[in-house]
Amino acid sequence: MTGGHSENGRGGGRRAAGSAAVVVLAAFGMFAAACSAGGTGVQDEGSAHAETAKSTPSTSVSAGGSQQVSRVNPVLLVKADPKVSKRIKSDLRPCGRDYPVDTTYGNMTGGTSPDVVVNVLSCVDSVGVGTYVYRMNGTQYENVFASEEPAVVSAIDRGDLVVTKQVWVGDDPVEEPSAEEVTTYHWTGGRFAQLHWVRNEYSGPVEGDGLLAPEPPDPAREN
Repeated sequence: MTGGHSENGRGGGRRAAGSAAVVVLAAFGMFAAACSAGGTGVQDEGSAHAETAKSTPSTSVSAGGSQQVSRVNPVLLVKADPKVSKRIKSDLRPCGRDYPVDTTYGNMTGGTSPDVVVNVLSCVDSVGVGTYVYRMNGTQYENVFASEEPAVVSAIDRGDLVVTKQVWVGDDPVEEPSAEEVTTYHWTGGRFAQLHWVRNEYSGPVEGDGLLAPEPPDPAREN
């Protein structure tokens, strides 16, 4: 993805490995419950009037030598955010010396400062478990987008927000999701609105006679 400045190179891949998905759903019990019930977790395409979260004292760093970025403490930002679930906050602990978060800065909402995308990951395999977008409102950052689901991450691409998540259908094993959904949101009218949606089905058996390729002709039958 382009259009943003990332603090960390970790993120969700094409699909979560078996052990990764097991770790995520074991650590975040609410996600397993959401999948079994057919739910999609917590997702909020919030407006610019959403709850605000205070940022920590920041220092300016150069983004590619062309723009000044006011760095935030993403851990304190998430923990102070009332829109983040209590389970995410309580499970957000260091993995060794570092916290399992990715932080990306970029321009999406036309605010006075670059917007901040924070992905909260699992410790063992860096699988996304929550993603949040913060917009500067005066002197505070406010949460304008939140999604808390298994294997979800966000990125900034040419001024738009791109959210990628794994999808489980029916009795899919935890380690084998059926598909990946990629949704692009554009900031308009003070909120993120869906712009594009793509679903990538993983390889597997195809059900339904109407989807099967026709059988080749039998030469003996034609004669």
